[in-house]
Amino acid sequence: MPGLAATQDIINAYEDVRNDKSETNYLYLTYEGETDKLVLAATGKGGLPEFLEHLKDDKAGFGYLRMTVGNDHLSKRAKFVLVSWVGPNVKVMRKAKVSVHISEVKQTLAVFAVEVQASALADLKEDVLTLKLKKAMGANYDRQSSEY
Repeated sequence: MPGLAATQDIINAYEDVRNDKSETNYLYLTYEGETDKLVLAATGKGGLPEFLEHLKDDKAGFGYLRMTVGNDHLSKRAKFVLVSWVGPNVKVMRKAKVSVHISEVKQTLAVFAVEVQASALADLKEDVLTLKLKKAMGANYDRQSSEY
């Protein structure tokens, strides 16, 4: 049985975000109406700020972002963030289902450095995500000037 996020358009969007030659740097999946069916709601080239525009207080969904991070100008690389979004006004049953559905979403959106569960836009500030990604990168050769 294919996972919730295993439709061809979602797989294609995931591969596009992962492709270094593509400008597409995020995708957003949300539920179709009141069903448990995930649909590709958006893809884009505007990074985190544009992705955040899709997150609504009464909706739940999943995001996948490509962010470029590094400890210095020589160590820049693409890293990926998996976001579980549950807006503050989402119904209790939908909240519960998101926590179950994430395992199926990970079958398709399989490669990521950091996973974030967010229920407020403040949970997805760029500086916070960048710091989490830097920590996930491993070696830190600029310890004297870094924040961690």
